[in-house]
Amino acid sequence: MDNTAELKLNGKTFTLPTLEGTEQERAVDVSQLRAQSGYITLDDGYGNTGSCKSKITFIDGDAGILRYRGIPIEVLAEKSSFIEVAHLLINGKLPTSAELTRFSNLLTENELLHEDMKFHFEGFPTSSHPMAILSSMINAVSCFYPELLSGDPKQHFEVESARLLSQVRTIAAFAFRKSRGLPINYPKPALKYTANFLHMMFSNPYQEYALDPVVVRALDLIFLLHADHEQNCSTATVRMVASSKANMFASCAAGVCALWGPLHGGANQAVLEMLDEIHASGDDGSKFINAAKDKKSGKKLMGFGHRVYKNYDPRAKIIKQACDDVLSKLQISDPLLDIANKLEHAALHDSYFVERKLYPNVDFYSGIIMRALKIPTEMFTVIFAIGRMPGWIANYREVMEDNSGRIYRPRQVYVGPVNQTYVPIKERK
Repeated sequence: MDNTAELKLNGKTFTLPTLEGTEQERAVDVSQLRAQSGYITLDDGYGNTGSCKSKITFIDGDAGILRYRGIPIEVLAEKSSFIEVAHLLINGKLPTSAELTRFSNLLTENELLHEDMKFHFEGFPTSSHPMAILSSMINAVSCFYPELLSGDPKQHFEVESARLLSQVRTIAAFAFRKSRGLPINYPKPALKYTANFLHMMFSNPYQEYALDPVVVRALDLIFLLHADHEQNCSTATVRMVASSKANMFASCAAGVCALWGPLHGGANQAVLEMLDEIHASGDDGSKFINAAKDKKSGKKLMGFGHRVYKNYDPRAKIIKQACDDVLSKLQISDPLLDIANKLEHAALHDSYFVERKLYPNVDFYSGIIMRALKIPTEMFTVIFAIGRMPGWIANYREVMEDNSGRIYRPRQVYVGPVNQTYVPIKERK
């Protein structure tokens, strides 16, 4: 295969190098185009632009493939855990037994927040969205450990990443408890990562939260399936901030802010809002399904189809079983979950949805699981952020370890006014 591409502009021919990734993704390298020709490329939303070379995650949306460090998500979901996957993403390989024990112990050692951080929680009104608290408090963590921000970031990376990965769930649980006017629960060193988070969320001074293995596994699976997803909006934001050599806490706090947007991290919350709307209208889902087929109705099935996956979202296939297990085990009677079951059946069997490949995606099932676990909808995106933290940290590390990397600085095509004159204020109309 020819390893160059030719671009003809104004009678001149410019030769551009091409490259191919390990999964046969092909790219034209335009990094020298402006210097050679005076032109730049325009790609609104970066839908066809590669911003980096990465070794972390691969997606083939047409084939429904997702792999972390080359390992299929189906294998990891069956055989691994969120913390083992976090090690895989951050450190580039599956841990040995000794390495996993050391990694887990490091998370336990760093799970407690500095006591003075409790005063920061008190400064937020009870109506504060937990994502606002999460991003603010992640930034605040760095203030209490200034030694981690001095010198070479690589020197403190292990402790810094463990502190962030461990404390993000502590911050999230504290934010939830505050919003409910409940006393905060400190983490328990004897509990594993996901079980500990459920304890901090739901235990009370007079009654410990019963840790059902089916529930713990389902939430751990949600974390695992969301751990990374290539260069999505929040991950690209983390890399952009990191390119300025900002610290890990600032970079990942920026990722939280990007994830907060309803077009990115709010999809599973939108599922529950849709179900609420259907129920409030007195519909069991049947009318809504018919309306969703009519483009003029304005009704849209939330949690179905995916921008990247043109096939069945591989994560949805995995989490569907966990969803069925949770609902079966908890024996919950909930009209919203009954509506969700009707929508799911229609999407999997109705020719209208099957032909258009509008399958239920991971957001649909994760929203239902969290509803069943009594996690409030405003916490759904927070759960997403906890799960995505290993991917953000891994991408932050790639940026920091790339000695040839430059600060991100996209170009633009200016389309505003030209050579305007300054009009004194008294003469303006």
